[in-house]
Amino acid sequence: MIVESGDLSPKLYVLDTNVILHDSSCIQNFKENDLAIPITVLEELDKFKKGNSEINFHAREFLRQLDDLTGDVLAENGAPLGEGLGSIRVVLGSDPEPRLRSAFLHDSPDHRILSAALLLQRKVPAVRVVLVSKDSNLRLKAKSFGLPAQDYSTDKAESFDTLYTGRRMLTEMPGELIDRFYDNDGQVPLELIPQAGDAVPNENFVLKNGSKSALATYRSAQQTLTRVAKSSAYGITPRNAEQAFALTALMDDDIKLVSLTGKPGSGKTILALAAALECRTRYRQILLSRPTVPLSNRDLGFLPGDVAAKLDPYMQPLFDNLSVIRQEAGEGERSQKIQEMLELQKLEITPLAYIRGRSLQRVFFIVDEAQNLTPHEIKTIITRSGEGTKIVFTGDIRQIDHPWLDSLSNGLTYLINRMVGQPIYAHITLEKSERSPLAELAADLL
Repeated sequence: MIVESGDLSPKLYVLDTNVILHDSSCIQNFKENDLAIPITVLEELDKFKKGNSEINFHAREFLRQLDDLTGDVLAENGAPLGEGLGSIRVVLGSDPEPRLRSAFLHDSPDHRILSAALLLQRKVPAVRVVLVSKDSNLRLKAKSFGLPAQDYSTDKAESFDTLYTGRRMLTEMPGELIDRFYDNDGQVPLELIPQAGDAVPNENFVLKNGSKSALATYRSAQQTLTRVAKSSAYGITPRNAEQAFALTALMDDDIKLVSLTGKPGSGKTILALAAALECRTRYRQILLSRPTVPLSNRDLGFLPGDVAAKLDPYMQPLFDNLSVIRQEAGEGERSQKIQEMLELQKLEITPLAYIRGRSLQRVFFIVDEAQNLTPHEIKTIITRSGEGTKIVFTGDIRQIDHPWLDSLSNGLTYLINRMVGQPIYAHITLEKSERSPLAELAADLL
């Protein structure tokens, strides 16, 4: 919810097009405040109605909602949004103010939206008018004209520093307590470790006492910390504690949703692929995907060839990770099995654009570069999961290529923030790059 501290009087929020394309249900998130939609926004939404991508869905859905709310005629004062909510109105265009004509060299949809907001500010001086936009440049332009402007922050995490990492270190633990993790079944009741008393399901711990140490995961059903042993999957062996925690969660059938974040080279994707291959007999299919528009607004139609040819440039990183696993497996049965699965489509690389409407039964689904997804796209993917399906999201929330997202508003951060504490969910932040010393140096310094 967007709230201005210290000012509880009703406001009039003017919505930019990108807010609606980000979240078509945004009009339900402004409480008792009124909303205004510049006619330019409706004109822009008209361009996005056709298509199968997420923004096309949001454009259609918002226009349907607005049509249902407004009835036959939309009065100047707007239409009510519902009980306890404000009203929504459409602002018709007008000649831009002289200040805008002198400040900008050309006309544009952004400038028309800004002009509509300034018009409202002048017509209703008793009400605080605020422009809401995902475009930081438009917000700066608005502020320069004395118009308050905000980002749409309803689905934004509060702080990057407080984001759940899935891992804690407990030092100065009693030596005899650490020894218990290596006895019998490797389980220690949570009540014996008061430092971990606030643990959430599937949270991981590094327990240390001098030279002694143990890795453990909290199992909420048993109320115990269970030792995590460093195992391998399809020839891939964890190189640090975080990777061991990640592989344990990835291979646990009781955990249906996993998210892995970390810097480039930290092993997110290769661990997910290796775990999927190791567990392949428990699933009908392994699906791999990633957003297909990493650095621009171009879609698959700009590339020549069939769908497979169009996908290759975007999906090559997944093939690279498969190649590493095949290299580790050697020329034996494991390597041949990967090729066989690809040929039989038991291991399939697919674009996310085609996921809407599908029902995924007994599928191990890996979504790479998930930091470039919106919260709504994350929700759409997860709601496709059927019986026996496991979904893994991987990404680096410090590397956002989407023009309207940042480290706090992207779908992966949203997922972590909302799912923490759920028994079927696990998250791990991988801190160290294991690709090469050069890769880690670049990730840290550049």
